[in-house]
Amino acid sequence: MQTVLKIRTLKRLGGTVFYSADSGIRISIFDMDLWQLNIFCKVIEEKSFSGAGKRIHLSQPTVSSHIRDLETHFGGRLVDRFAREALPTKAGEIVYEYAKKMIALRDEMETRIAEFHGSVRGTLAIGGSTIPGVHILPKIIGSFIETHPEVKISMIIGDTEEIVDAILSGRVELGIVGAKTRNARIFQEKLLDDEMRLIVPATHNWANRKRVRLEMLGGEPFIARESGSGTLETLRRSLEKTGFALEDLNIVAEMGSTGAVIQGIKNGIGLSILSPIAVAEDIEAGTLRALSITGLNLKRHFYLTRHKDRTASPLCNAFEKFLKSLFPK
Repeated sequence: MQTVLKIRTLKRLGGTVFYSADSGIRISIFDMDLWQLNIFCKVIEEKSFSGAGKRIHLSQPTVSSHIRDLETHFGGRLVDRFAREALPTKAGEIVYEYAKKMIALRDEMETRIAEFHGSVRGTLAIGGSTIPGVHILPKIIGSFIETHPEVKISMIIGDTEEIVDAILSGRVELGIVGAKTRNARIFQEKLLDDEMRLIVPATHNWANRKRVRLEMLGGEPFIARESGSGTLETLRRSLEKTGFALEDLNIVAEMGSTGAVIQGIKNGIGLSILSPIAVAEDIEAGTLRALSITGLNLKRHFYLTRHKDRTASPLCNAFEKFLKSLFPK
């Protein structure tokens, strides 16, 4: 005899509840969409429900409601709510990884359709290590958007390792960084050249010199960038080629950003080796000086960096073409 299961459908906000009168089983199907996944990603990136709400113009209770719906759908907690931070659980990390890929795929689809209709539009996520991200890319982005007003660009700034990780995770499509990576899944090509200098305050004894010898640095307090920085990696490799080691310098402080290093130099903590691009305004104002170091090759490159195996979106290709037109080989 055939058994007929009678199901009554009840509508609720954000999904549908199916209730079986025969078995008493209640089944909740949550209509998850990309908008809610986008809200979840903003919570993770801002580490805050209120911060995410400000970015996407929603109230904190509304953000919390969407996160609860997602947690109901996935059957467990996705975000740990601490006093000061909202951090992903292990399950939340998985959802975040796939949510970013889904959102990126949506953006790619919109860009392809726009390209089909003869226009460049959509959202492109890019990354830059400190020097390109702060001092080079903003001007380029401005020029690109001026040419393509229907484009929106989202940029993150971090050290080279952070930008490479963002490319691997799919959070950004393209980056410009100041060091080579050994990761086999990353493709890099030279985009533009740079040559670092020893940066000293205008009050330093060496301020009127054009160059100093490498051996002279040993007795001077030195400020280093943090591990993972392209600046630090370039300096380390350059020193090793001369028989010196980074540890031979009198490192008195390690700082997490170029801006912090510059302030450290200005406040007498020590000297440092940086790109002149980062201190151009201070050199022009006369508060800092940039010196060459005899016997130490501080030339380096900034690298256009992408995922080796991931197909670039049409918008990413358009932006890359624009970059290369500005910095021809």
